Amino acid sequence: MGLRGSCRSCLFYVKSSNYCLKLAKHINDPDDPPCNKKNKNKRAVQPTQDYVQPVTSISSSIVPQDGQSHYQQAQYPPSYTQQAQIVMPQLSQEGTQVAYYTPPPPPPVPAPIPKIDTDRVSTGIYQLDELLGGGFLKGKTYLVAGETGCGKTIFSMQFLRYGAQIGEPGVYVAIDEPTDQLIRGLEKFGWSDIRSYINDGMLTFLDMRTHFSKIYMRDLRKRIEPKFIIESIEKVLKRTKARRLVIDPIAPLIYGGSKDDVLYAREFLREMVFALERRRNVTTIMTSEIPTGSNQMSRFGVEEFLASGILILGLQEIRGEIYRVMFIRKARWAPVKPSKYVFEIVQKQGIVIKGKLSEFFNISRVP
Repeated sequence: MGLRGSCRSCLFYVKSSNYCLKLAKHINDPDDPPCNKKNKNKRAVQPTQDYVQPVTSISSSIVPQDGQSHYQQAQYPPSYTQQAQIVMPQLSQEGTQVAYYTPPPPPPVPAPIPKIDTDRVSTGIYQLDELLGGGFLKGKTYLVAGETGCGKTIFSMQFLRYGAQIGEPGVYVAIDEPTDQLIRGLEKFGWSDIRSYINDGMLTFLDMRTHFSKIYMRDLRKRIEPKFIIESIEKVLKRTKARRLVIDPIAPLIYGGSKDDVLYAREFLREMVFALERRRNVTTIMTSEIPTGSNQMSRFGVEEFLASGILILGLQEIRGEIYRVMFIRKARWAPVKPSKYVFEIVQKQGIVIKGKLSEFFNISRVP
């Protein structure tokens, strides 16, 4: 017999599962038999006595009174062309049995392709994505709060930078730090591709320090309307077709300690969050600085009600060592148990979650 043109006429081919019994492997293309490639100069192997000839019945037998199991070659339909194991345990005193066979093993099932949750947006921190069930809710607002130097800006830029890497444009609204100074700092951190993303239009930095600085001037207070700031941001979002937005920080909104000042800031935030979420396709991070040692979740006391999630970054001492800690305080529609996680800020990478804080406590107690 020459080279076989197709597996379909082969005795060893199981059509229902695209499986070759002789080679014990899955066949990708039945019209391109793998045995042709391995045995170009060999004749096709003929079925031996180890393999049964096609028949349409299954034999039966009688087990002797000793009750021992016996093995013999079965006769079974052509779809099962391999030696079967016939096991005939004693079922009655007379020893009457019906033979049965063990079918060939099914081909290995490929691993399922993971389903991409289109309602979630990756944070850029894969450990955090796993905890949140895929990332942030698309089109929602999240608050990242914490003390000075805890990693709020790195967290926010990691969110935007990852978006740029996967083709989702982002906008960074700078309120109290010059954008050129921020970009130089990010490059020194190891993110040397920031300027290329800016040139490609995947990252846009909006410097609004001059607008927010006027808030500190009480005589111009009535001229600074939330609508003006919101419209300025929305114009940039529309022009850049942004899918991610960072406002870092929102603290300059508070320019006094009176009750009226706080009420004004709360109303500003409420209008801004509602306006941004009406776009539905822009996921927003707002950062807020909270005083060291404070138990507050936010600066103004309204952000936690407006945000779909709250992440608090801080520092914690464990047996003389200082660790950075992330507290997932709120995560709407995510099965997250309120927990604290130890993280590190790694050069060129960003934030990397190392594990639960409780695990580090256990490690620290080991003598």
